Amino acid sequence: MTFKAGPKRPRKTRPSRDKGRAKRRDKEWPNPLNIPPREVRPRGVRTERRDDSDGGDESPRAARIPSIPVSRDELLALVLHRDALIIVINKPAGIPVHAGPGGGPNLEELFDVLKFGLPRPPSLAHRLDRDTSGCLVLGRHPKALRKAGAMFAAGNAKKVYWAIVDGVPKKPEGLIKLNLRKATPGKGWKMVVHPQGQDAVTAYKVRGTAETPNGVRSWIEFEPHTGRTHQIRVHSAEIGCPIVGDPIYGPQPYDPARGLLQLHARAIALPLSPSRPPIKVSAPPPPHMLADLTACGWRADG
Repeated sequence: MTFKAGPKRPRKTRPSRDKGRAKRRDKEWPNPLNIPPREVRPRGVRTERRDDSDGGDESPRAARIPSIPVSRDELLALVLHRDALIIVINKPAGIPVHAGPGGGPNLEELFDVLKFGLPRPPSLAHRLDRDTSGCLVLGRHPKALRKAGAMFAAGNAKKVYWAIVDGVPKKPEGLIKLNLRKATPGKGWKMVVHPQGQDAVTAYKVRGTAETPNGVRSWIEFEPHTGRTHQIRVHSAEIGCPIVGDPIYGPQPYDPARGLLQLHARAIALPLSPSRPPIKVSAPPPPHMLADLTACGWRADG
């Protein structure tokens, strides 16, 4: 007796465990910055470099300044504050916080050194422009990241910036209210003042002025009441005092000899718990700002 083989049954396939883990991981970890996942491309195939940015906060015009790499040991030395919820680091100027479409050095790829006993590295709770230095907040786990992200979204984090600007404002202190929106004049983009843009409010106070070899400069303290892209840089330029070293909103054509952008996230206050006072952290100014700050009256022990 002979038997004919019947038709083969289709083989059942199980869903990949890795895909399941990835979905759970994406669900567990919030993404308050809406950072898009990295593009996956075939090996050996190059894609067009659209910008040299920190994920959307920098215009391609800034690509003329090469990124400054940071080592893991250097990043460890930049930790200003650490607790069970957050880490605050003193971000160096000249490096994006995470990779843009063009890749390149960035801080996020080094966050594994900041786990401090936890199974996963921390994640960004907010952003700073590539060329801005100072206080940068990281959430250590999903719950902390959600709490910090909501705090920034609601505008409850109090931030203070220091800047060295060209010239002197007409008023020693004031409130700048100029709506902003993105414009694309030719190659790249920039933020511009426009009545139909998003509301943007910045308080400022002149802390000191000095006559320098490069002309009159001022040390200004800014407190943004809103968090628009490039807000302080545009507002400062609009009152006739562009920030020194700004490749986009400063004098054009840009001269790299003017050095790095002199904008520093000096301090931040984070009300993470209603039953406790806000966490207050301050970052010492970067080396490239010390000469002008000192000329304008700043003292390291003050």
